[in-house]
Amino acid sequence: MIFDCNLLCTLREVRDESFDAPLTLTGDGLWAGVLSSGRCRTEAPGAQVTSGSPGDILLSAGSVQLLPQSPCHLLAVQLAGSAPQLFAAGLPAARFVPGAACGNAAELLALLCQNGPDATPHQSQTIYTLLCALAHADEPPWKLSPLVAAAVEAIRSNYIGLYGVEELSRQLGVSKCHLVRCFSAEMGVSPGKYLTGVRIEAAKLLLQEREYSLDMIAGLCGFSSANYLCRVFKRETGQTPAAWRDSNAPAPTRHLPPQSNEIYL
Repeated sequence: MIFDCNLLCTLREVRDESFDAPLTLTGDGLWAGVLSSGRCRTEAPGAQVTSGSPGDILLSAGSVQLLPQSPCHLLAVQLAGSAPQLFAAGLPAARFVPGAACGNAAELLALLCQNGPDATPHQSQTIYTLLCALAHADEPPWKLSPLVAAAVEAIRSNYIGLYGVEELSRQLGVSKCHLVRCFSAEMGVSPGKYLTGVRIEAAKLLLQEREYSLDMIAGLCGFSSANYLCRVFKRETGQTPAAWRDSNAPAPTRHLPPQSNEIYL
């Protein structure tokens, strides 16, 4: 074998924990997780205490203890290999970071937890993509105005059932023109373009699971039909969904993931 992808990235352990007492994650790998509910704080030797809220991402180079302030749920993975090792070397201490700073890290963490340890090139690719998403975690948080922050949250939490920018502006109690102007100025794209991007990323996650038909994926991602999904996907990525699946999906030996609106935690 010329190249062993598992030397670069591998999944060592998965933890799906509901806890209201101190929880310890042990081991010398990189721990990455998403706090889907509750509030808790980190405690590690010589580390500054940080607190996490729902949607925040946990990062720890090695063991960390979590002290809940309310009943919590955490999805976490322990990663090994040269890429996680280099990432961990840059972490000053265990910490929680805002999920909004980490792109689609929560979705990727949920996908890894769903499939479990699986020594395949596809899983190594998913882990590497996760590390790239987490690479921005130490950047200063991008402060959005309350209106744009609410729009981003509404899109990411309800992209399946959101009909468009008109409905979004009504939900937020502003005119469509005002929303588009503010959103575009702060995000660099229109709210409609952002909504499409969120849906495409969700479709990519589901395309990795061969059990999902294009009709099912279209419905789970907010597209009106499989034909419309194909047109938009080709326009945005340069590939048809089928071509993207053939080049990115693993062999059909996996379990079904949760629905897309449950993947984003």
